[in-house]
Amino acid sequence: MQTVLAVDDSETMRQMVKMTLQAGNYQVVLANDGEEGLSKFLSTSDVDLIITDINMPKMDGLGLIREIRSRNSNIPILALTTESEDGMRKKGAEAGANGWLVKPFKPSQFIDIVRQIL
Repeated sequence: MQTVLAVDDSETMRQMVKMTLQAGNYQVVLANDGEEGLSKFLSTSDVDLIITDINMPKMDGLGLIREIRSRNSNIPILALTTESEDGMRKKGAEAGANGWLVKPFKPSQFIDIVRQIL
C-alpha cells in the first residue's frame, strides 16, 4: 500500500483528504503545517507522495516543497490549495511541485490525479 503525506492547516480539509485517499486504498500520514510536514517526511521512511496546502502557519507550502526538494528530488509533490493565480502556480512549479489542484476538489478527480502522479 502506498503512503501519502497530507499537509494542511485545516482539520476539515485534512480529514476530507484522508477519507478520500483511504477510499482509494492509500495509507495516509497527516500534518497540520509545513514544519510538522517536514518532520513527518523525515521520520517516515516510505512516503510515496506529498500533498500540501500553500497557505499555512509556521512554514508555508512553498517553503515545505523547497525543504523537501533539497533532500529528495524524486518524490512527487502535489499542491492542494485555494490559490488559483498563475503567478502562484509558477512559484509552486519553481519550488518543485509536480501538480497543482485547486480546492474544493471532487473525490473521484482527486484520486485520478493521485494515481496519475504515482
